[in-house]
Amino acid sequence: MEAIGAVLTRSLGGAIMKIAEVRRFALSLPEVTEEPHFHFSSFRIRGRIFATVPPGGSRLHVLVGETERDLMLAVAPRAYDKLWWGKKVVGLGVTLSRPGARDVAELLHSAWHRRAPRSVVRAHPVPPRRRGEKR
Repeated sequence: MEAIGAVLTRSLGGAIMKIAEVRRFALSLPEVTEEPHFHFSSFRIRGRIFATVPPGGSRLHVLVGETERDLMLAVAPRAYDKLWWGKKVVGLGVTLSRPGARDVAELLHSAWHRRAPRSVVRAHPVPPRRRGEKR
């Protein structure tokens, strides 16, 4: 079985990721399921949500950490916005027509990694980067 991360770096490049590619990538991560979450679709690792898709398919909500969230907001403020849950910011809203596919895939992988049990993460390590390779 090919390690996760290989999918992440090999074929994505800078193209825009549409919702079909989001779905394909998210479901390629270990033990991920897609399930309804109210009127959204959600991607989960062992029942824990790491991303949701609002109706319409032009946006994605990704539950990433504060450091990554702040970096992406600073780098591409037109592509990302803070994802609020009540009075708390829990991740990023992503306008899929703006960032490159590689960035979206990295955000999905990061969110999966944050929510996955340690045993799952240990069983599926990300391969080391090749010299000069970007993620």
